[in-house]
Amino acid sequence: MRRRDFIYLSGLGAGSAMIANSAFGKSIYQEQLLTTIDIRAKKELADVALNTAKAKGASYADIRIGRYLNQAIVTRETRVLNVANSESFGVGIRVLADGCWGFAAGNTVTKEGVAKIAERAVAVAKANAKLGSKPVQLAPQKGFGEVSWKTPIEKNAFEVPIKEKIDLLLTANGEAIKLGANFVNSTIFSINEQKYFASTDGSYIDQDIHRLYPNFQVTKIDRDLGAFETRAALSSPVGMGYEYLTPSESEKVQGVVTRYKNRYDMIEDIKNATKNATEKVAAKSVEPGKYDLVLDPSHLWLTIHESVAHPTELDRVLGYEANYAGTSFLSLEKLKSGNFHFGSKNMNIVADKLQAGSLGAVGYDDEGVKCGKWDLVKDGVLVNFQAIRDQAHMIGLDHSQGCCYAQSWDDVQFQRMPNVSLQPGKEKLSVDDMIKNVEKGIYIVGNGSFSIDQQRYNFQFGGQLFYEIKNGKIVGMLNDVAYQATNQEFWNSLTAVCDQSDYRLGGAFNDGKGQPSQSNAVSHGSSTARFNGVNVINTKRKIG
Repeated sequence: MRRRDFIYLSGLGAGSAMIANSAFGKSIYQEQLLTTIDIRAKKELADVALNTAKAKGASYADIRIGRYLNQAIVTRETRVLNVANSESFGVGIRVLADGCWGFAAGNTVTKEGVAKIAERAVAVAKANAKLGSKPVQLAPQKGFGEVSWKTPIEKNAFEVPIKEKIDLLLTANGEAIKLGANFVNSTIFSINEQKYFASTDGSYIDQDIHRLYPNFQVTKIDRDLGAFETRAALSSPVGMGYEYLTPSESEKVQGVVTRYKNRYDMIEDIKNATKNATEKVAAKSVEPGKYDLVLDPSHLWLTIHESVAHPTELDRVLGYEANYAGTSFLSLEKLKSGNFHFGSKNMNIVADKLQAGSLGAVGYDDEGVKCGKWDLVKDGVLVNFQAIRDQAHMIGLDHSQGCCYAQSWDDVQFQRMPNVSLQPGKEKLSVDDMIKNVEKGIYIVGNGSFSIDQQRYNFQFGGQLFYEIKNGKIVGMLNDVAYQATNQEFWNSLTAVCDQSDYRLGGAFNDGKGQPSQSNAVSHGSSTARFNGVNVINTKRKIG
């Protein structure tokens, strides 16, 4: 065995398991991450599949030829734990026959192979039709011909030498240790989805999608107090290239927590994180009660994700997710009424599949619908849900909203949330301006643990950092903080949102849904927001 092979193979293992979706496949070398498949060959395969499906009796068919590339680099203190590169490549074919869906997939990506997969998909649909009741009703969709879309990256993460990434992570770890951290681990995850979609509607869509997620966690132990605290990175997973990790001073924004507008400085963040973890050990425990909360976008994204984005998924509203991930307190009746007040007039929530830099940004979804943007909540009133082609008619739409997704070629596509974001306030308002007007409050930064009930109605959220506000000033750090509320109560307490200059994205790299479970990546944006009179509890466990 060559030394290179030994080092490569010994780098697999736990790091591979951390790669952010089930598309993890065979191990490959770094240089193989930069190869592509000829688009003409993909079109020829697609035509074979579509023609075969129609010949076997399908009224509609689509094919997804997917090549999913992943890289995970995992470190701890001074060591590299894992470097793992993987590729998953195959074909998924979905058809309508006798009014029912059928799906089949395989990794024999030849003309003969895709023909057999198409035959199997039609056979599945016809078998399903014997048990089905109402035929599938698809929203019309025009074909786009041959088109393409690519994440507008500046620097492909796979082109960056592994050594450069390892050097960054170990340098970051070293800074944390130098400042007194007892433990530190750091990671960089990179993903490239090369997806080709074709359908009998007449679309041949080639997409090249990139995502990046740098992360770390530092731990500080106080042996005298017998206590420890952690602080994770305030980075966000993004739909960007490696340029995300090359911030410029012009993007730097000073505040209670230093940040960059669209980039991320891992070294600066890990230095701050180590200091924060040290401060948290000695921070006073919060007194339970009612507080005005000032929520940073690095925290608020998760609250938006769990309490707004998931409840507005139409399949969840209809009960399709009840067995696995719950339903929704929202209903078709609440939408049709036109006057269901989800939140205050400051609550404007938008779904957006094109948002630059976001995890969910694509040109076309996984059933060939051109992506766009739409309102979910307008001036506090529920105005729409998230729907795909076979759901659109259920809420009176004549078109899909383009939010269909499958995590890999061997998974059937279904409704997944787009980027769902709270819109900035229209009047000029900075974080400092907002804090000046708070008499008794808590400023919360970073996401932490959470819990939410089966209908996404009652919830509890923690965070990373908690700062006490008294008479318009930050007076120190708090600990053991979580807030509780019902969904409507919380969003109706929204009294102010900072302007566009404070707007930032957070997001989930691997949000789970469905049976069999699938994972997708999605971003949620906001500016800092204020919620008045929210119930805060103390989470510190008492022993004895």
